[in-house]
Amino acid sequence: MRKWTIPFVLFLLCLIYLVPDQGGKIQANAEADSDAPVDPPKVEEKFGAVPNGLSTDSDVAKREAESMSRKTLRASAEKFEFQAEVSRLMDILINSLYSNKDIFLRELISNASDALDKIRFLALTDKEVLGEGDNTKLEIQIKLDKEKKILSIRDRGVGMTKEDLRKNLGTIAKSGTSAFVEKMQTSGDLNLIGQFGVGFYSVYLVADYVEVISKHNDDKQYVWESKADGAFAISEDTWNEPLGRGTEIRLHLRDEAGEYLDELKLKELVKKYSEFINFPINLWASKEVEKEVPADEDESVEEEETSESTSSEEEGEEEDAEKAEDEKKPKTKTVKETTYEWELLNDMKAIWLRSPKEVTDEEYNKFYHSLAKDFSEDKPMAWSHFNAEGDVEFKAVLFIPPKAPHDLYESYYNTKQSNLKLYVRRVFISDEFNELLPKYLNFLMGLVDSDTLPLNVSREMLQQHSSLKTIKKKLIRKALDMIRKLAEEDPDETNDKEKRDVEESSDENEKKGQYAKFWNEFGKSIKLGIIEDATNRNRLAKLLRFETTKSDGKLTSLDQYISRMKSSQKDIFYITGASKEQLEKSPFLERLNKKDYEVIFFTDPVDEYLMQYLMDYEDKKFQNVSKEGLKLKDSKTKELKESFKGLTKWWKNTLASDNVEDVKISSRLADTPCVVVTSKYGWSAYMEKIMHSQTLSDASKQAYMRGKRVLEINPRHPIIKALRERVVTDPEDESVKLTAKLIYQTALMESGFDLSDPKDFASHIYSSVKSSLNISPDATVEEEEDEAEEPETETKAEEESASEESELKDEL
Repeated sequence: MRKWTIPFVLFLLCLIYLVPDQGGKIQANAEADSDAPVDPPKVEEKFGAVPNGLSTDSDVAKREAESMSRKTLRASAEKFEFQAEVSRLMDILINSLYSNKDIFLRELISNASDALDKIRFLALTDKEVLGEGDNTKLEIQIKLDKEKKILSIRDRGVGMTKEDLRKNLGTIAKSGTSAFVEKMQTSGDLNLIGQFGVGFYSVYLVADYVEVISKHNDDKQYVWESKADGAFAISEDTWNEPLGRGTEIRLHLRDEAGEYLDELKLKELVKKYSEFINFPINLWASKEVEKEVPADEDESVEEEETSESTSSEEEGEEEDAEKAEDEKKPKTKTVKETTYEWELLNDMKAIWLRSPKEVTDEEYNKFYHSLAKDFSEDKPMAWSHFNAEGDVEFKAVLFIPPKAPHDLYESYYNTKQSNLKLYVRRVFISDEFNELLPKYLNFLMGLVDSDTLPLNVSREMLQQHSSLKTIKKKLIRKALDMIRKLAEEDPDETNDKEKRDVEESSDENEKKGQYAKFWNEFGKSIKLGIIEDATNRNRLAKLLRFETTKSDGKLTSLDQYISRMKSSQKDIFYITGASKEQLEKSPFLERLNKKDYEVIFFTDPVDEYLMQYLMDYEDKKFQNVSKEGLKLKDSKTKELKESFKGLTKWWKNTLASDNVEDVKISSRLADTPCVVVTSKYGWSAYMEKIMHSQTLSDASKQAYMRGKRVLEINPRHPIIKALRERVVTDPEDESVKLTAKLIYQTALMESGFDLSDPKDFASHIYSSVKSSLNISPDATVEEEEDEAEEPETETKAEEESASEESELKDEL
């Protein structure tokens, strides 16, 4: 140690001597250069060295800071009031207690994607709309400011004019606003918001002040702002950085929404909800990197002292040599530095471009939720992913939603609604293209990407393109195959009990009951398809489901019905009415039930229209058991007709004023004395009620469609037998005629018809009651005695007044 002590002391003395001199030189240099101009620190034009980053300078930063820090509407802005329905919706969202507030980011990204789709579509015919430089990059950018609690979402889409901002974000509420409010109050499911076209307002789940900065090619840059207090303001933007084109939404987050300033949280939400968006979603993300920087001289001395005190004597000479070399190199150290750069969050390849074998069920489910804007836990019932090749090439994915849309059958023939997105060579064209599927399949979700259709033509010309018919034909076939497969894979749909037991034991519980669920949601669409699509009528008929007299409350198909038909049965029997319970008691089924025939129940109003188009199936004719044409064998029919010939002729003449065409012997009755049936091609009783209930129905024009009524009598019933005897005795007896008319009116009601004169029917009933009680037909109602009217109202008022006065005195 003594060997090193003397050199170390000398080194310290030299160091002390040199330090003051160096400090003097530095001070002298500073004084000498005090008058020289000093270059300002260099500011990077594009922070993070990213070509498409948002440029900034000190003035812009200052203006942005002023804009972001204020949460009050600018005094110079033009003020507007929200429409009543929008205010109502925002109140629900602002005061929402629902836990799933994450949906706001999903809705904003979806809107941004729509705006990008629009500008890309416009660019097909006019490339100049994209502009130059960064404006040509169609992307979505997310940025956050933790200090000011601001989250920004920007797109380079089509942008909005001042009028667009006013209409779309405040004053003109779409019909979906009220529909969503009603749905929210009944189900409380915020996930539905995207399906009603009011997703923007979900921002108020997390923000108490919102700015929307937008630039459209046809207008100046404007700012829309609102605190969700019933008003909003729009002003020309002269303080923010020019967008070039597109929209930026700045959310001033509430204190309790601080979690959305976490980069990991935002990445998680984009991955969960928006990974299938067709445009890049970039996040301005922080990143720590290691960097070599010059070391301070004091730090290097301390490091040398530490190393010298811990080194051993044997290594001394070697370290001296290394020190001599190190003194020639500049001293550096490694530090961690935070940098920012754009990070791509959605790098998933479009599902429809991949092979169906490579896509998992989970990916299909996620893609459906993204496509339908339905983020509930319900999975689609089925899907079909296929590539069509040949003269027309396209790729498509079709989904059957788990539930029918709320407005699926509202104004069915008056609205143009399609849930298919059309792409041409990966470029989105439209989601309002109604020529791809017929109306009855408009409940299907999905997309079509064609390589055959032209890109640079107008939508009107595209609608008339010859390839569309081929695409439509293939889509219909694939859609019907998908629905048929859903039925075939349902264990409840099979006839073979052993097969059903095997399927139930082989973990097929997910598919059990799926087709019944489909039918309850979309069965009416299949019926409408039979009415509208003659080409695919037989295919659609195979998908029909209904209850029958033998189905024990379960749904059955036409194929299953035919397999259970009796060998002597030639026709498929059915009956229409308001409910199954009502039809089960119908007199039209008495003889059929006794002979063990199966009858289909049609209880949907659209079924009456359906059966006008579905005339036969598998060479079997349909027969409505409440109409003429039902033929059931009876060996005594000829004898009975001859025996009751006098009664039927007399009864027909008696009912001439009631427009009864004929009176016949019935082969369909067992316990009921008589029924009223209609002609084969006229309206049934249920159809008459449906037509009468139409708002704009015209009774005079409907008269020719009413079926001719025929009274069918049961010759074995005691009432009919007794009536025949009375007619033979005295055919002119008025009481017998009255009885015959009363029997007819009763049969008319029991058969489902409305009485033309209910008062007359009631009078006949009361006359019968009088007769059964031995009351004289001439007996009259006892008249009420006339009594002097007393001023009851005034007396009561005086009593109440006196009572109030006494109460007041008691209180005093």
